[in-house]
This record gives sequence, structure tokens and C-alpha cells, in this order.
Amino acid sequence: MTHPRFTPLADSLPATVPFVGPETQERARGAAFAARLGANESLFGPSPLAVAAMAQAAADVWMYGDPENHDLRAALAAHHGAGPENIVVAEGIDGLLGYLVRLLVAPGDAVVTSDGAYPTLNFHVAGFGGHLHKVPYRGDHEDPDALLDRAAAVDAKLIYLANPDNPMGSHHPGSTIAAIIERLPPGTLLALDEAYVELAPEGTAPVIAADDPRVIRLRTFSKAYGMAGARVGYAMGAAPLIAAFNKVRNHFGVGRIVQAGALAALADTAHLAWVQAEVAASRAALGRIAVQNGLTPLPSATNFVTMDCGADGAFARRVLEALIARGIFVRMPFVAPQNRCIRVSTGPAAEMRAFADALPQALAAARG
Repeated sequence: MTHPRFTPLADSLPATVPFVGPETQERARGAAFAARLGANESLFGPSPLAVAAMAQAAADVWMYGDPENHDLRAALAAHHGAGPENIVVAEGIDGLLGYLVRLLVAPGDAVVTSDGAYPTLNFHVAGFGGHLHKVPYRGDHEDPDALLDRAAAVDAKLIYLANPDNPMGSHHPGSTIAAIIERLPPGTLLALDEAYVELAPEGTAPVIAADDPRVIRLRTFSKAYGMAGARVGYAMGAAPLIAAFNKVRNHFGVGRIVQAGALAALADTAHLAWVQAEVAASRAALGRIAVQNGLTPLPSATNFVTMDCGADGAFARRVLEALIARGIFVRMPFVAPQNRCIRVSTGPAAEMRAFADALPQALAAARG
């Protein structure tokens, strides 16, 4: 009998699903969620101008999108005071991480990340045979000193750092990130994931040159811009590194409709400001709900609030499962001690009320 002849590396990898989607869970429970608060999507939605631009572009969907993403790259370059040669557009930050690892990581090469940080990078590193080194969080923040020390010890090709952080919602000021860049070991690139930076306090983004060869900055339209379903993100970095993405990227990966939507979303600064205000109000509401139920909301620089359930990961898992049973989709960190928490996305008042109504019942079920 014939069968695919997988590579030895592919054969050695586990068949892992890092995120069980809400749709999968809805199919399993036979009912839709009343509140979808687990995936850090923007429940406040995209810019109406972006929706209109995508609707107009739909008539031309018979054409491939511009493989150079020319207009979107030019607009992003102007937005950031960079050159188009410093910008690459791809299928979200997940896609960009895959291309970055493919460019830099050969079998056995070292990559450093935080244990419990956003896991997509880890799957790419494993998929290309890299050696992943993890350091623990410190006080629910990623630990810059530990990351740098481990990178120096193992001659890491790459350090991954999210600022703000997922899943804890914490952040470091931009000055701390700038100091990390100055301390990078020779030959180590910092992959700075800034997916949530538009929702963070002023000064979270470091002031660094767009063409600094020591860092690549990863951004997305999935969070503050409300276009998670479109899968579009971009990276900023030195021109030689950005040009190298052309060796490996899917040149038609970002379609015509998506490019039109992202371009319109970037231009709609009024909608972005409205979302930022709504997210801040919703974070405060989630904080109040947590406190009213005896949980501790962690400070958040993102569009979610991570809530300390005051016990261990097993208890937090019971709370999560009880919320899901009551139609509220949330998630939780994977690794102790952060897994003592649940993570709840911000959203409009109706979703906040649904969560507030379900949480006391879920806590009672978890305790009983």
C-alpha cells in the first residue's frame, strides 16, 4: 500500500492543535456561544470604511491581489515614517513568524522564548528542526534579563518577545525594549511581537529606527483594527531582512479584498480611536466583574483581561469549563503558575453582562 513519505522531522512531530477554535467547541456542545470572549478578536468590529472597501473589491475578486502589496506597503511606510523597503505584508503575524523561522532557523539552531508565551512560534521552530529554549515569566511579565542571558548562553539566532504580552496582558515600557535591543548578543535577532500595541499605554512602542538590523517588529490588523478573519499583518525591519522574505513568502497570500480592507482600516483613524476608548471602558468593566466575584484582574495593555482565580490551574480549568457550559467562550494560559488565571476578551455591554451573569455560577460549580 502506498503512503506519503514524510520527512523524518515531520514524522517525529506530534499532531498538535494549539488552539481549539470556538467553532469546534460549538459543534461539540451543539449550541452557539452567547459571548465569544476567548480569541482576543475585536468584538467592536472593523472600520465601516474597511467593510465598504472590501465589499467594493469583491467584484474584482476574480483577479489575484497585487503580489507586492504595493499600495498597502506604501501606506504603512508613510504611517510609520519608514520606507516601503522596510515593510513586508503577509498572512497575519502567524504567517510572518513562519517565514521568519524558515529564513533563520536550521536544524539544531537555538531560539529563545518565554515558557507560556504565545505558542505559534514554537510550532514553527519545531517544524524546521530548531532547538527551543524557554525561560519562565517573572511576576506575570516576560523576563528580559532571563531572555538575554539564555540567548547569550545558547548562541540564539532569535529571541521572541511579545510586548504587550499574550496571555497575561502585561507590558514593558518602550524604553525597556530599547534597552533590550542594545544588549542583544551579536548575531541574535529580536522578534518583537506588537500585536496589541495600538491598545497599550503611550510609550509602549520603542523609539527605534525602522531599519535597525537587530530587530524585526510584527504588527497585525487582527486586534485593534478588528480584521482577525482577514488574516493580514506586517513586519518592519532592515531592508536586507525584509527583502529576504521574498525568497520564501506566498506572494499571493494576501488577497485583493484583504488588501483593500487593510488600506481603508489604516486610514480610518477615527474608528481606531473609538475602538481604543471602547476597549479601555470594557477592560474597566471586566476588572469590576472580577473583583465583585473575588478574582484579581491583572493590569492589561491589551484587548483582554487576565483574571487570577486565586488557586491552581486545575481550579481555573474548572472555571473555564463551567463558563463554556454556560455559553461563554474564554481561554486560559497554558503554563503554571500563569494557568491559575482565565483570560477574557473585551467587548460590548451585552457580552459583558452575559459574562457577569455566568461567572458567579461558574465559580460555584468549580468550587462545588
